Amino acid sequence: MDPEDRAREGLFLSFQSPIEVPGVSNTDFLRMMCNERRKARGEEELDPLEFYGFLTPKLDQLNMDPSFLARNVNEGFSGGEKKRNEILQLAVMESEMSILDEIDSGLDVDALRDVAAAVNVLKEGDKGLLLITHYQRLLDAIHPDFVHVMEKGKITQTGDKSIASKLEEGGFASLA
Repeated sequence: MDPEDRAREGLFLSFQSPIEVPGVSNTDFLRMMCNERRKARGEEELDPLEFYGFLTPKLDQLNMDPSFLARNVNEGFSGGEKKRNEILQLAVMESEMSILDEIDSGLDVDALRDVAAAVNVLKEGDKGLLLITHYQRLLDAIHPDFVHVMEKGKITQTGDKSIASKLEEGGFASLA
């Protein structure tokens, strides 16, 4: 499927390095994204005022600065701001399945804490969430239900968070 069709069907994919989209405001992008998803579910589109009412609680829930809305998509954003912006997109999409590819990449300690807190808010309920990471520090902030270790393109182990701790301490050899 094309990316936009996957999104309409409820799959959200974040990127390790989100791109800038000059000339497209966050508000317009988020509203268009939201309305495409709503149409796919047979729901009415939201006009700008209704969308603002839909979006404001999400900003509050994620502890995000509303100034993000006035900026162009990722234009001039720091690494942490780009990741926060993707979490906002995830919240607006209300997807059934989300894949967050190295959401911790390039984040300082404070940004990691903020992004993790937002992900923890969104991971509640019956929606699927797959986090891809190379580092234990993300799992210290987001407590996964399962950890899968992938080596050479294959899942070699599945278990709880303790597997990630072992891997962090001793590398892949410690899991053999």
